[in-house]
Amino acid sequence: MHLLIACAGSGRRMGASRNKLLLPVAGRPVLAWTLDAALASRAIAWIGIVGQAIDRADIEALVDAARPDRPVQWIQGGDTRQDSVCNGLAALPPEARSVLIHDGARCLVDPQLIDRCAAAVAAGAAVIAAAPVTDTIKRVDAEGVITATPDRSELWGAQTPQGFAVEQLRRAHAQARSEGWSVTDDASLYERLGWPVRVLESSPANIKITTPFDITIAEAVLAAR
Repeated sequence: MHLLIACAGSGRRMGASRNKLLLPVAGRPVLAWTLDAALASRAIAWIGIVGQAIDRADIEALVDAARPDRPVQWIQGGDTRQDSVCNGLAALPPEARSVLIHDGARCLVDPQLIDRCAAAVAAGAAVIAAAPVTDTIKRVDAEGVITATPDRSELWGAQTPQGFAVEQLRRAHAQARSEGWSVTDDASLYERLGWPVRVLESSPANIKITTPFDITIAEAVLAAR
């Protein structure tokens, strides 16, 4: 299985002046923990790290320190996450048939979850990791007034990894470019095209590091492990 790790974001919502994936969590960069999990997965044979040029030296030093036992390739990212995934798909080795996409900021991902997603994709499914929503969700209009309360039993919080057949995902991205679609995850492309995507239940601990509070949570989870 081939894995693309999306690392081309920034630290804007973190209030940081650099890529949040290079910020420390429990004494190590966020991305170091993510890479550890990927390398602990038995299913992953090749890893592509999609990032921005300004971070390349730091990320490559981090990869060298991990001493990976399989290929880990640098891939130049784009202006958006969608563009970065397109670049990642273009850089996959010719033999790649299936791919997992994972946010580098989800540094608490369990290697067994990566393996479960890989197995489902290898069996022919498109999948995303997700956790059932436990909060009551409100739909709110532009004036801040509640307009609806969706049925919580039907709501899931989307996570990564997300896994797909390579050629099908490439077709989805090509159509998104031609139609001018802008999405925040790859499963959304499949939804627009009417293609089925299965949910694999994940732990709520598989958080995305976005704010300083998330770092506090991540450090607590790592300490408990």
